Amino acid sequence: MLEQVIQRDFGTPEVVSDKTVTLTIDGTDVTVAAGTSLMRAAMLAGTKIPKLCATDSLEPFGSCRLCLVEIEGRKGFPASCTTPAEQGMRVWTQTSKLQDLRKGVMELYISDHPLDCLTCPANGNCELQDMAGVTGLRNVRYGMDGHNHLHLAKDESNPYFTYDASKCIVCNRCVRACEETQGTFALTISGRGFESRVSPGQDEPFMESECVSCGACVEACPTATLQEKSIIWLGQPEHSVTTTCAYCGVGCGFKAEMKGNQVVRMVPWKDGKANEGHSCVKGRFAWGYATHKDRMTKPMIRNKITDPWQEVSWQEAISHAASEFKRIQAKYGKDSIGGITSSRCTNEEVYLVQKLVRAGFGNNNVDTCARVCHSPTGYGLGQTLGTSAGTQTFKSVEQADVILVMGANPTDGHPVFASRMKRRLRAGARLIVIDPRRIDLVQSPHIKADYHLALKPGTNVAMISSLAHVIVTEGLLDEAFVQARCDDKSFTDWKSFISRPENSPEAMAEVTGVSAELVRGAARLFAQGAKGQTLSGPNGRVNSAIYYGLGVTEHAQGSTTVMGIANLAMVTGNIGREGVGVNPLRGQNNVQGSCDMGSFPHELPGYRHISDTTTRTQFEAAWGVTLDAEPGLRIPNMFDAAIDGSFKGLFCQGEDIAQSDPDTQHVAAALQAMECIVVQDIFLNETAKYAHVFLPGASFLEKDGTFTNAERRISRVRQVMPPMAGYGDWEATQMLANALGYPMDYKHPSEIMDEIAALTPSFSGVSFDRIDHHGSLQWPCNDHTERAGTSTMHVDHFVRGKGRFIITQYVASTEKVTRKFPLILTTGRILSQYNVGAQTRRTENNLWHSEDTLEIHPHDAEERGIKSGDWVGIQSRAGETVLRAAITERVQPGVVYTTFHFPESGANVITTDNSDWATNCPEYKVTAVQVMPVTQHSAWQTDYARFNDQQMDLLHQKDEAQSVVG
Repeated sequence: MLEQVIQRDFGTPEVVSDKTVTLTIDGTDVTVAAGTSLMRAAMLAGTKIPKLCATDSLEPFGSCRLCLVEIEGRKGFPASCTTPAEQGMRVWTQTSKLQDLRKGVMELYISDHPLDCLTCPANGNCELQDMAGVTGLRNVRYGMDGHNHLHLAKDESNPYFTYDASKCIVCNRCVRACEETQGTFALTISGRGFESRVSPGQDEPFMESECVSCGACVEACPTATLQEKSIIWLGQPEHSVTTTCAYCGVGCGFKAEMKGNQVVRMVPWKDGKANEGHSCVKGRFAWGYATHKDRMTKPMIRNKITDPWQEVSWQEAISHAASEFKRIQAKYGKDSIGGITSSRCTNEEVYLVQKLVRAGFGNNNVDTCARVCHSPTGYGLGQTLGTSAGTQTFKSVEQADVILVMGANPTDGHPVFASRMKRRLRAGARLIVIDPRRIDLVQSPHIKADYHLALKPGTNVAMISSLAHVIVTEGLLDEAFVQARCDDKSFTDWKSFISRPENSPEAMAEVTGVSAELVRGAARLFAQGAKGQTLSGPNGRVNSAIYYGLGVTEHAQGSTTVMGIANLAMVTGNIGREGVGVNPLRGQNNVQGSCDMGSFPHELPGYRHISDTTTRTQFEAAWGVTLDAEPGLRIPNMFDAAIDGSFKGLFCQGEDIAQSDPDTQHVAAALQAMECIVVQDIFLNETAKYAHVFLPGASFLEKDGTFTNAERRISRVRQVMPPMAGYGDWEATQMLANALGYPMDYKHPSEIMDEIAALTPSFSGVSFDRIDHHGSLQWPCNDHTERAGTSTMHVDHFVRGKGRFIITQYVASTEKVTRKFPLILTTGRILSQYNVGAQTRRTENNLWHSEDTLEIHPHDAEERGIKSGDWVGIQSRAGETVLRAAITERVQPGVVYTTFHFPESGANVITTDNSDWATNCPEYKVTAVQVMPVTQHSAWQTDYARFNDQQMDLLHQKDEAQSVVG
């Protein structure tokens, strides 16, 4: 039976058949799909049935007893949300008996509810109030002096929302949201009968429970039981603006609910295709950084980094920066300056910066922070499939039978997508996790990975080759797909290579540290599913999807692993349909977009090589300049050239290379060697402490433009308040270009997107108007029909024509463990913090994670006499830092792990300059270290604190000077 999913206003999407039934509701004939609930059928007939426990994001529950209906010929009063429509039914939704029943139910609810409607923070936005009005309840016969719950205390432990148990009507919506939408199972109903109440964990405060503060329970609550504290402080909003989250690469849609120019709360947008009304703690609540006291709102200049900052006008700052860049180029040559774009900026802003560098600076010295995260994705997928982007939508995971997660921790890094994935896993999909660390997906409530391949850091290629070896030698490959869709010669060569005994799981076991039995089992599951499993793929084949993250790309063989992943997908035929694919989980909100916009030194927008004469000629005609045909410097090359004395000036917009890039001391030396660094950011970040010109930036709430998420979805970012510094980032870039003598005259970011579309084939059908019409577009969007772009890539053929298999020879990292450095350090993220922490550290998210710690296995800790909470020195070949120890079995013996959200932690002081062979993406995930107890901070941390204090003093001297002048 063909199934389809329909979205309804009263209840969750229903699975219905293509058959229809006709019934009568309140005397009107209604035809609906079989399986449609009576509530939905009534809505189609124009009748809204009262409800409290039903909502558009949860499964029907039928507990509130308000949505009762009468059905002729049947006894009782069934709940309309859980009763399916049947042929010939005669249903009544509005009768005197139903009115009495509903009013009686509401009276019971209100009798145990505080009579504080005028002062209640949900006043004007309370479903309980609404339903009291709908049912006609005006008086309550039951006294308030009897047994009730009005005395129950509030739980104010969570920094973002309050739990007022006295207002709880036990509708279960919050509990169901935690289970169905988020998948954390942190809430339950404790007690029985009259004593029933919502409980976090075992009657714990919210902050001590397993609650992850995603906000799903708050969004689901029909009363003020769970309420945002911002609503309590500021009152109900009066208008909203739809925009896109500026955190991870999921790209959630939000409604910024406003009072004038003040954000009251951020509510997940139900029509957002990436998140479908869900959110995480960062996007939902951690937006206060946008108006934090640390925001820089005035341009500043200084001659040397030892000078106090001088506050100047925008015109003075821009003029000074342009003058310095001209001076440097006149003295050292046109290639002596460059620019870095940011994945936190919009597509339009990124496009202008790379245009500024190529047309205004006259060189190709432009790079992006994607260099240090997903540049191997661009190279690896470009070589094998023909385009450097994920193949599917996030929703596609709902049709996967087997999910392979490699080098990613979605519950921390991409939590909204993780919730969607966990729903699919609870529904029966199987899971393979390849990660040195025991991430939450390995085992969490109602989920357990079928296979956890806990490989040694740095052995990804060996693992992928072992999996492919099993699939090929055991005949589990999809020969028909390979023959029809892939290049014959490359496949023949690769098959011969991968079949060699040295690629077998047995041969690689010593390398990876994973038993051959586990590897073979995982390979068979990926290729053919599990016995007894109902498969979704064609001809009874398995739908297997691969999701990977920085644990794949940030290696010396990052590009090789990406190509190996593509090989694995092609050889099993898992490309080109829903439920499969190769899906990189991008770290920042616009990593995909910053790459699309031509931020790499060798590529123009749309991934076209700068040396291609036809492409270059097109841009030269549009931009009115002659472009350099030679690729420019990558970020690491810029640093080396600065130390050598040939690179002297840098424009860095929205990126903090002093904290995010590896080998911090090398980066600092490079920055100190430059003569003019122009930083544009919303805070005085670590890089700005080495800057000579500071231009205040705009937060995402002050931007107008687009972001492109990890599924190639282009979504609008809409300005909800004016830029605190007076100008948007794109306007600052335009002013700098004009000051340099290269004219730019855009009036609005939509004009920039129009230029992008005119010059970039995959964006040719993109415009602000079309995005506004569809909600979002997915590139390639190269037609002007009513289609919203391309949801699934490589359906009939690969972008490059035939899929190309590439031999993936394992080469061990040069970073070796020795007696001096016997442990391997790897790094990652945590749920509450984001990237270098510039945003989240300026929110209440610090209550969950206020410092970076070092995870170490009990065996390694005992050997060294380390206890949890001890200060430990971590020494590598590059440097040394000190962190607190956290003893845990999440990491295996021989491996230690830390996050990198706090600059004073110095995580990148100890990472080396090793990098991917193809893209120079740093090998953050493999650093040989020694760990020992210490009693004081490292020398670097002492120097950092001194330098930081000095820079803050110089900033304060500026404030004091301004005060005297005032």
